[in-house]
Amino acid sequence: MMDSYSTLDSGRPVLVLGAAGMDVVGRLESDLKPAASNPARIRRSYGGVARNIAENLARLGQPVRLITVLGEDRTGSELLEHTAASGVDVSAILRTAAYPTGFYMGILDKSGKLQLAVDDMRALEEITPDYLQEHEALFKSSSLVFVDANLPVKTLRAAVNLARRSKIPICADTASFTLAARLVKFLPKYYLVTANSKEAGLLTGLTFEASDRDTAMEAARSLVNQGVRIALVTLAEYGVVYATSETTGHISAIRTRITDPTGAGDAMTAAILFALLNEIELDDAIRLGVTAASLTLQHPGSVYPSLSLEGLYGHLLV
Repeated sequence: MMDSYSTLDSGRPVLVLGAAGMDVVGRLESDLKPAASNPARIRRSYGGVARNIAENLARLGQPVRLITVLGEDRTGSELLEHTAASGVDVSAILRTAAYPTGFYMGILDKSGKLQLAVDDMRALEEITPDYLQEHEALFKSSSLVFVDANLPVKTLRAAVNLARRSKIPICADTASFTLAARLVKFLPKYYLVTANSKEAGLLTGLTFEASDRDTAMEAARSLVNQGVRIALVTLAEYGVVYATSETTGHISAIRTRITDPTGAGDAMTAAILFALLNEIELDDAIRLGVTAASLTLQHPGSVYPSLSLEGLYGHLLV
């Protein structure tokens, strides 16, 4: 699928830009009681869309560099150490005293479905177009660029322009419904876009539930018509639909007991990027992505620590 970028080399790093932070997720033990303290199982882990994708890529054996910003606090130092230990090149990560390290807090119901989340990613304001320009050499030496919509619009624009100048594809994740609109004006520039049903609806003007596969496919085709080369619309337990200018398809989800949904979509995106870089056909790439998501759903954390290509093939449903 990377035919227009014949110089792509999976041995060259993927450059990942976007959010990093601490995740705190509570899974309720009973029905939510508003305006009261609710018993829950609470866990913490290192997260952030871009950081999760970078760690997943590193665990799959892909060279990867991460551009994000961390506060000059203990959490930032611990997160930096953990991410580096997983194999990610963290040399371009910015530390700031202006904001705390990013933070995400999610509440899951008894079945593991997200009910509410809040986050503080103000630190990403420090990743400016000038900061990216200072690191243009990282773009020129990369195989592809990935961004998440937590980045400010001006920074997303700069990333698109630098990727174009470097003649490498740029891929994007909507990150959340509240942020997805930041990608709209850049859709014709993106090689691959990943969005869930609500986010894809915002990007295309279509309103549909995750169970509505036909409209989801229409949304994927609409993204392609707007210039996206590969459009992925994730449908939770209903799988994933995809579209390119040449083909469309649907990959079913793997029946999985959900421990924690946080990071599952990031694992899917990372596995698909890894597969495409290694010239695996799109349909098979998405199967690997769905498998990575399934393994992450079963893990109480944002990244499945034993992720590997061999492990993915071992759990793959044909």
